[in-house]
Formats: sequence, structure tokens, C-alpha cells
Amino acid sequence: MSLTPQEFLPPTSPDPHANFMREALREALAAYKEGEVPVGAVIAFEGRVIARAHNQRETLQDPTAHAEILAITQAASQLESWRLEGTALYVTLEPCPMCAGAIVNARIPALYFGAPDPKAGAVETLYRLASDPRLNHRAAVAGGLYAERSSALLSRFFAERRLGPGAPRHDGPAR
Repeated sequence: MSLTPQEFLPPTSPDPHANFMREALREALAAYKEGEVPVGAVIAFEGRVIARAHNQRETLQDPTAHAEILAITQAASQLESWRLEGTALYVTLEPCPMCAGAIVNARIPALYFGAPDPKAGAVETLYRLASDPRLNHRAAVAGGLYAERSSALLSRFFAERRLGPGAPRHDGPAR
């Protein structure tokens, strides 16, 4: 796994959303280097990153250790509140049902994601949990930010897993 940040990360931008997603991509790259499914997330509050995480399901042997869940936990600790009002979550892959539920329950008002997830996407692709009007709380959702980079990293990761000798097998959804 010799991918370097220089060849993968986009350049910095005057657009703050692009820069926050760049930081989420940096987390995804860290997951890739650790042999985890490369999904990264950051949570921004008042113009700065207050939480960052990447998938750690294999490392922690925890099925809930998705990037979003870990970042939400960090942000709640940082803000000393489970209500993450005024924050924005940036994640490289469309959240699954578990993560979409956590986003709603944490009252995160804005969600930006990179690549859609055709197997488990729960905010646009398969379901629209984060914006469902039947729920008490909703998040504004914007997808596609650096989607091609997020997809390329995921594709590379799974191609290496299929082709690499003795590589661990990841069954189930791409998380």
C-alpha cells in the first residue's frame, strides 16, 4: 500500500467544504494504510475541525467502528454535548443506516459525502434517513464532493484485497 497523500489528496481550495472533505480524504487514506476499508470523516464546528476519524472495524473488532460513529463520539466529547447542533459532518462514502441514524440522533444539521454507496447508502441511494420528514430532526445532505477520489480509493483497496496473497477477506457491505 504505497499510495502517498501527494498523489491522492486534492490541492487546498478557497472553498471550505472542499477543504473539510480533503481532511476526510486524509482520514480515508489513513484507514487504507492500516488495512481498513478506506472511509474517513471529519466534523467541523465554527470553521474548524473538531473531530476526525476513519474506519477501525478490523482494528477494534467492533462492527460499529465506522468513521462517522467514531467522529460523532469525538465531537460530542469535544463540545461536551450529545447535541451536535451547528456542526457539519464530511464523510468520503455515503453513510449506512446505522450512521445515518446516528447523524439524525446527534442533531447534526449538515452532511456532505463523497461517493454514493449502492449497497448500503442510507441518505440518498437506498434510503433518505437523514432528510426523512417523518423524523423529528433532519440533516441537509449534499453528495458528490470529491466522489471520484473516494470511489477510486475504495476500488483500489478492494482490488488489492482480491489480488493480494493472504489478504484478509472483507465480507458484506463496503464498510
